[in-house]
Amino acid sequence: MIRATPLTPDAFAPFGDVLDTAGAPDRLINAGLCGRWHDRARLDFGPDGRAGLSLFHATPRSLPHVLDLLERHPDASQAFVPMTLHPFLVIVAEDDDGTPARIRAFLTAPGQGINLLRNTWHGVLTPLAEPGLFAVIDRIGPGANLQEHRLASPVTITG
Repeated sequence: MIRATPLTPDAFAPFGDVLDTAGAPDRLINAGLCGRWHDRARLDFGPDGRAGLSLFHATPRSLPHVLDLLERHPDASQAFVPMTLHPFLVIVAEDDDGTPARIRAFLTAPGQGINLLRNTWHGVLTPLAEPGLFAVIDRIGPGANLQEHRLASPVTITG
């Protein structure tokens, strides 16, 4: 059993970036009417890819959540930006010679998104409330850019 912990930049750093507006903006723009938190993600689309923005509508789940599938994208990063202020579950794992290991789970705060680094094992998109709408920024290009791994023994994630 794995207990989900609050998503923080330090805890999530090995897997990617936390997208939020914590702290003061890096600069003010638009005649001082808009705060800009600049360059918040290490986006990576590989040499043959380009950035694409897609909209995802995922079925909400609840805790406890049974995890049986992890995936990763070997050619690029993948960012998830919620289009509502509802939290979602983020599941990641370290890589152990091509196999996911040491699974961790995080609960986002309202308004937080994530950017997963290239090759990061992660669970599928897991909103915890309706409507489960996300803007996803990822690679558009040749090749599948997807590897899946079914767990031999499912893992339960609690809140």
